Amino acid sequence: MPHPRSVARIPQALILALALSSLPGAAALPAVQVPTDAALHAEAVAWRKNLSERILPYWYDTAIDWKRGGYVLADDAVRGRGTPDEKQIVTQARMVWTFSLAHRKGYSTAQRDYLKAARHGVEFLQSAMKDREHGGHFWSVAPDGALRDGRKRLYGESFVVYALVEYHRASGDAAALREALDLYHVLQKRTHDTAHPGWMEHFERDWTPLPVGDRNAIVELAGHKSANTHLHWMEALAELYDATHDAEVRKSLTEALEINRRRFYPADPAKSAFHFHPDWSPSTDPSSAGLSYGHNVEFAWLMIRAEEVLRTPRSWPHFHAHVQHALAHGTDSKLGGVYNRGAGNGPATDTTKVWWVQAEMIAALTDGLGNQPSNAAYRTALTQTFQFVNTHMTDSRTGIWVDSVTSEGAPKAPGLAHNWKANYHDVRALVKFVDAFDPQKPAPRK
Repeated sequence: MPHPRSVARIPQALILALALSSLPGAAALPAVQVPTDAALHAEAVAWRKNLSERILPYWYDTAIDWKRGGYVLADDAVRGRGTPDEKQIVTQARMVWTFSLAHRKGYSTAQRDYLKAARHGVEFLQSAMKDREHGGHFWSVAPDGALRDGRKRLYGESFVVYALVEYHRASGDAAALREALDLYHVLQKRTHDTAHPGWMEHFERDWTPLPVGDRNAIVELAGHKSANTHLHWMEALAELYDATHDAEVRKSLTEALEINRRRFYPADPAKSAFHFHPDWSPSTDPSSAGLSYGHNVEFAWLMIRAEEVLRTPRSWPHFHAHVQHALAHGTDSKLGGVYNRGAGNGPATDTTKVWWVQAEMIAALTDGLGNQPSNAAYRTALTQTFQFVNTHMTDSRTGIWVDSVTSEGAPKAPGLAHNWKANYHDVRALVKFVDAFDPQKPAPRK
């Protein structure tokens, strides 16, 4: 079963139809000198402007379904706007999170009220996607809100918690934070493994676990514990604990952090793992082989964030090991950009360059430079990643990064918005970068 963030090849005719001005073909990047503080500041100013004038307005203008509720994501650099056949919980929650963040960081204007956009999504989560009989949220509904897939997946529920906390921060709405905490309690009751550490991930609508190998898992493998889900559950728990200081949430966050640090993303990045059986015996499923550079570096900075909110010592050596491994084995030193997958300390096995992987490397390098400001390798890699994205992955019509390109920078999957591509990874990384390097960034809202 393909990973939910995997990309499918598009017909050759469509590839040829891509505008070359929008997505140039392969060309080696100019030699990059180690960027100075002034150069990183200038880069941050440019991205702040891009966020303000192109990226965030694109999502506000194209994705909000004012008539039926929630958000519609179906846009393509080749085929243009489409009609989605469903609204999925992951995308809906991620859009709420990003619009909330945009408002909290000062990007709302008289023309585009990002808090209003976030509130619109919260209302849809509550009215159309919340299961009031069994608890939790449906995986997907039709565009008009009719139930499509009522199954529960911890991966999707994690993003609802994450979104509600950020909406609370942006709006001051205490009810949203209570809703996030209530959902946490439902998930802890229904999904926490009482026999072994960690959480189970795939359920029918009534929380009956899906059998091992069930094709309805959609995200990762039914009957297994996955790095992907445990990473994002840790992410949600960190923000919930930061907002509530609830003792039970702290206990869960500590457990999730330890599982991720020890099992899925150990101190030796070459031993990273995608899946385990519930008792933590290794998975032999073919999809469990190898590692994801994007997830490894995403874990690195989310680990530091979890330790920050727990007020425990930061695992910087662990962080740097994962970032340096991805730079050494998963990064294109000639063209720039980060590959998708690899295995151990060998070369990349999947050299596709996916938008979210670039975003997570930008986020990790930004935090890495916060800890090691003079790290020349990090500074250079950050600049090269931005250059690759600007040269090979940015749609000139919209300013939005396309789903994926080949290792040479040729078009592969030209999606701008779809069920697995909202605005969460890239906007989050860019806001983090702007916050770190642009002292003139918009004033955050209290």
